[in-house]
Amino acid sequence: MTSTWLLIILAAAIIGYSAFSFFYQRKIMKHLTEEEFRAGYRKAQLIDVREPNEFEGGHILGARNIPLSQLRQRHKEIRKDQPVYFYCQNTVRSGRAAQMLKRKGYNDINCLKGGFKGWTGKVKKK
Repeated sequence: MTSTWLLIILAAAIIGYSAFSFFYQRKIMKHLTEEEFRAGYRKAQLIDVREPNEFEGGHILGARNIPLSQLRQRHKEIRKDQPVYFYCQNTVRSGRAAQMLKRKGYNDINCLKGGFKGWTGKVKKK
């Protein structure tokens, strides 16, 4: 009986944390449609937070690759005085990247709604 309650509490904690993260990410970054993203990304810092092998397989023209796994060490490569436009495969990593940058004092953070998998614009492959 005790292990059942432990599992219920654990599941509730995971659900609660997930809900908190979801709403916090919606508060700290703008989720842009592809049209909105296209309208602004050339005047911003376009960052692909996917891993290098994903980036080499195809990325939005003009994007820099700073994988989420390296962002903590490389965040100083991103300027605070310019908008940041993130994208990943589907938006999960972009949300985590936004949370990390927000804690470091960045404010103008944007994300491609639906991620790279929904992108229909120009793509560059290595």
